[in-house]
Amino acid sequence: MLENHPQRDEIRLENVLAALGNPLRMSVVAILAEGGEHTCGSLLKGVSKSTLTHHWRVLRDSGVIWQKPSGRENLLSLRRDDLDARFPGLLGAFLTATTQDGLTRGTVNDFHNSAS
Repeated sequence: MLENHPQRDEIRLENVLAALGNPLRMSVVAILAEGGEHTCGSLLKGVSKSTLTHHWRVLRDSGVIWQKPSGRENLLSLRRDDLDARFPGLLGAFLTATTQDGLTRGTVNDFHNSAS
């Protein structure tokens, strides 16, 4: 793994909430919640590499995602088990909002559709 991944017991709620509070990162988490690992370049199209790098750092440093090297790319995956252990129900509520709340769903879909 790359540096700056907090241990499970070091994940702080305020950092997770800040990471989840950005529309682009909300969309990334919703995509990662579908399962598996994704390369950094495959998640969102039309976003500059420097912008994506910033968002990956925020998500990684907050404990929301794992980021690991794989050849010339990095693979991203959701730290679902760690988040569920630290803050039971938080991720489930977030993911429910991304599909059931119209305003949140619209925000997430704007970025999610750019990944297709």
